[in-house]
Amino acid sequence: MMPTLRHARPVASKLPRPGKTVAVENVRPDKEEGVQVKRSPSSPQGGVKKRSAFGDLTNAHKNIHPQKKKDGQKVAVKKTKNASQSGTAKNNELNLKKTLKTITAEELVSEVVKEERLITEETSPPKVCLEQLLPPDVEDIDQDSEDPFSSSEYALDIFSYMREREEKFVLPNYIEMQDDITKEMRSILIDWMVEVQENFELNHETLYLSVKMVDHYLAATVAMREKLQLIGSTAVLIASKFEERCPPCLDDFLYICDDAYRREELVAMEMEILQKLNFDINIPIPYRFLRRYAKCAHANMETLTLARYICELTLQEYDFVQESASKMAASCLLLALKMKCLGGWTATLQYYSGHSANDLIPLVKRLNFLLTEQANSKLTAVRNKYSHKVFFQVAKLPPLDLLMLDTVLTKEQ
Repeated sequence: MMPTLRHARPVASKLPRPGKTVAVENVRPDKEEGVQVKRSPSSPQGGVKKRSAFGDLTNAHKNIHPQKKKDGQKVAVKKTKNASQSGTAKNNELNLKKTLKTITAEELVSEVVKEERLITEETSPPKVCLEQLLPPDVEDIDQDSEDPFSSSEYALDIFSYMREREEKFVLPNYIEMQDDITKEMRSILIDWMVEVQENFELNHETLYLSVKMVDHYLAATVAMREKLQLIGSTAVLIASKFEERCPPCLDDFLYICDDAYRREELVAMEMEILQKLNFDINIPIPYRFLRRYAKCAHANMETLTLARYICELTLQEYDFVQESASKMAASCLLLALKMKCLGGWTATLQYYSGHSANDLIPLVKRLNFLLTEQANSKLTAVRNKYSHKVFFQVAKLPPLDLLMLDTVLTKEQ
């Protein structure tokens, strides 16, 4: 005896009359009461009706009338399988002949698509390539679509949007409102954050974003010097969650602070920083602009690394916090090009950066003076980092002489 299948309901059947043999039918155990049974082609209701993807768009089905049986005429039904198939084939052939003169749904949709295409081609303006919109001396640096990471199709809109957001994140002279924090304390904190980024092998974008968050937080609230390292480590934690694929855990940041703070303090500072910044931490940083401007200048990796070294030195200096990210990146690249004798500020660089050479000259002179001062500075994290062979030892390159720099910058005017 077979076990009863689950979810199967008993099927009621008529009792056989005495003396009458009844053919035993195979009862499907999964057939439930109230479920619509699939109709066969030989049933009185007809076979399963086929429907197009867009539904019955025409009235073709109204022209098909089922054949009525005459009174007293019996329909002979053959029980063989071949007979049912031949009857179905005849019915399909009759239906096909009746609908030859009607328009099918697929033909109707195709005609509508053709008409819409013709209307669009007549009314829409001709497509214009980006090369036709650029000035004659400007190169289209986004024409290469082979690299999927360059986002060539959206790069121009992305950096235009980032330049618009720069106006929202202009920093005031917030050090005047801080009673217990000085410029030197901030420089020491940034020097320590550079070491954290190097030890954890974080992205450079994480370092730049964490420094920006420290400045914007100090511009919004008055802090004490005892909490300054807590602010810096928490900013690196938030930036790691924003930039890194696998950010360090919270215990790692407690360890690098030498257990000077508790877990509850770090979590509370994280919430406070995010609330002070209104959870808007997508701050434009010069590191992203620098990569794009180097692509405009066709600079090699060594020249780009030199520009990054100059740009990273500015993170420790409070006097550069009020400069915009795009202008800082353009000035660092221009100084690197002059130090490597690789030309000047081209029309392509001016078009994509939005800054002319005359706008960058004052900042370039300040950056070159910064390179001269860093040789005697006690903050050595950035200089030691870029003195390694991995970074082409760009920190060992001597800065330009002031008179020589004035000469090469005069040609840009």
